Amino acid sequence: MTAPIAEWRAVTPEVFRREITARYAPAVLRGVVREWPAVQEGLGSDEALAAYLDRLDSGAPVDVLAIPASERGRIFYNPELSGFNYAHDRASLKSVNERVLRNARFASRPTVVAQSARIAESIPGFRASHPLPLLDEAIEPRIWLGGAVVTPAHFDESSNVACVVAGRRRFTLFPPEQVANLYIGPIGHAPTGTPISLVDFAAPDEARFPRFREALAHSQVAELEPGDAIYIPPLWWHHVQSLARYNVLVNYWWKPPAVRDRSALDGLLHALLTVGALPAEQRAGWAAIYGHFVFGDRDAAAGHIPLERRGVLGDMTPEVQGQIVAFLKSKFG
Repeated sequence: MTAPIAEWRAVTPEVFRREITARYAPAVLRGVVREWPAVQEGLGSDEALAAYLDRLDSGAPVDVLAIPASERGRIFYNPELSGFNYAHDRASLKSVNERVLRNARFASRPTVVAQSARIAESIPGFRASHPLPLLDEAIEPRIWLGGAVVTPAHFDESSNVACVVAGRRRFTLFPPEQVANLYIGPIGHAPTGTPISLVDFAAPDEARFPRFREALAHSQVAELEPGDAIYIPPLWWHHVQSLARYNVLVNYWWKPPAVRDRSALDGLLHALLTVGALPAEQRAGWAAIYGHFVFGDRDAAAGHIPLERRGVLGDMTPEVQGQIVAFLKSKFG
């Protein structure tokens, strides 16, 4: 029911830009960081890699989740969906390493993970010896470290390259249009920051989530080894399983400069506030208007207006962006 994610080897920056990101589809980049020192340390042993990272640790606190053993490493909600199923703390990467390796000795153990830690702050000496020439040097890497954790299907607004340093990870991806078949939980209240699927991929409840079969028919899957990476386009849903007792991943997120500091998810929330409560016929009318001005051809929507008078329908210059922000602030301020 699933298809393998397309794979590339010996990827150059030119191939990455011209053949991979231009496709708007996921891609596995085999061996792209195989020569990283941390990858080589991890191929020796988990303990060797942990010691290597400990030597680089600045002591800066990072976000740490502790998931009870009963949850099988799955980051999720509590039974009422009113909170989450983990305890949140802040600690150094070194202390996380100690806890993860200690817990790995036991069959039934809580899952401890460090989430999305800025490498520049937590292990500042790492980046200089671990380059990724495929990407702009200005893109800041983050590190994810811990036990066998499961992150439910969710999306990012940014492009993402995720590099496996240690352990194995299974990625299951779905195109954005599968949203209706993934049974998404509360918007604005999710353990991942963006909305997640409520389906437990390890044991799907077919009576509660019957359309999930259709989502699986459109899914793409890959398992990554140390040194491999994956490119995930914006808005592609991705479910991620860390499969080893000790897993380390480094990822890079980036957005186009014009929207770098803005979130389209905020626009969705605003649309739910202003359009969602309208009668059905008016929502249909707004769907047509949004389709024309936002999702349709920009030239068709504004080609009949002189360039200098197109305003928000023209080039989204910093000046125009500032005008929109000021207008919205006046409405909500």
